[in-house]
Amino acid sequence: MNIFKLSFKNIFHKPVGTILSIVLLTLAVGIISILIHVNSSIENQMNNNLKGIDMVVGAKGSPLQLILSSVYHVDSPTGNISLADAKSIINNRMVKNSTKLSFGDNHKGFKIVGTEKSFLELYNCNIENGRVWEKSLEAVVGKKAAEILELNVGDEFTSTHGLGDYGESHEDSEFKVVGILEYSGSVADQLILTSIESVWDIHKEHDHDHDEEHNHDHDEEHDHDHDEEHDHDHDEEHDHGDDDEKEITSILIKFDSPMNIISFPRYINEETNMQAAVPSYEISRLFKIFGIGLETLTYLAYLIMFVSGLSLFLNLLNSLRERKYEMALIRTIGGTKIQTSLMLFYESIILCIIGFFGGIILSRIGILVTSNLLEESLNYSISMPIFLSSQELILLIFSISIGIISCIIPAFNVYKMNISKTLTDE
Repeated sequence: MNIFKLSFKNIFHKPVGTILSIVLLTLAVGIISILIHVNSSIENQMNNNLKGIDMVVGAKGSPLQLILSSVYHVDSPTGNISLADAKSIINNRMVKNSTKLSFGDNHKGFKIVGTEKSFLELYNCNIENGRVWEKSLEAVVGKKAAEILELNVGDEFTSTHGLGDYGESHEDSEFKVVGILEYSGSVADQLILTSIESVWDIHKEHDHDHDEEHNHDHDEEHDHDHDEEHDHDHDEEHDHGDDDEKEITSILIKFDSPMNIISFPRYINEETNMQAAVPSYEISRLFKIFGIGLETLTYLAYLIMFVSGLSLFLNLLNSLRERKYEMALIRTIGGTKIQTSLMLFYESIILCIIGFFGGIILSRIGILVTSNLLEESLNYSISMPIFLSSQELILLIFSISIGIISCIIPAFNVYKMNISKTLTDE
């Protein structure tokens, strides 16, 4: 007698209760699995982008905003700081390595970052095709950005003012792509990198055009030759101005000693007009805030899983009451107590396995949707898992355990069944 086959056929004897149990378990497993992968993927990406960065220095404002804009490039900057002030920090004996950043433009939604070549070393970026920038308006494009924008070495493009694709376009100045980066799994994959001088030159052109228009509207009575001489002198002064006139957005800093992370940020925040933010602290605080929501959703999912176990128990109990005569007949034709008890055990396990893998399929769909939403809004994506993670294997064991616990009482009732009394009552 094949008890397993019989168990499989009996699963949908009461389809409404069976489907309800499967749906509840599928929903619970799906939610938990999505939370596991989304949380793990975001945490890994954030930690990967923090490599080698002990502190970020920028304009006064929100420290979290400074980290999000300068490390993860998903927010607007808090403002600019003067190059002279930046150099006073960079030249401090506590600083081991530093990387200056300057941004404010984008190309079709992808951020253009003016920086130094040390940025590539910071994120372990290698050139896949072409070379690193050597002069102003030369750009190196991250792998992901290059694929989406369909940019290749030798292509030219214009930038748009601001961090959205709705700003004013700098049509007079074109960037030339001189290199494409290999995929690094870091934020560099979604950036367009260039020299800081390129950012200064782009905005110098923009400011110069604005000044010319302003002068034309308000100083028409002045002599044309005098205007040209004045503009020329202004440009010369701007071109050869000192570091106080030049600005950058922020500095990424690596300390010479881990102990400096305690005293140096406090000094900057209290004694200068700049702000220092420690990425590890700010991101830990961010995860703590979001962790409350994720923890609540996880508890909710486990509550749904408990309800699915209760539903499965009631479904098996009701099914047993309706199938007592059938069970008794199986015993009369040679079935043992253990075999009839195993029948309910198999039914419960099969339902839990169906619910678990239904939840895994649901989670993969949810991860795909979440990844697409993140890609559209932040250019971040979540990798699609192919195999079950260790946490999902534990979840499978937990799901099967629920099935075992749910069928203990019904299986025990079958084991203790009085055959003659059951057949007589029927």
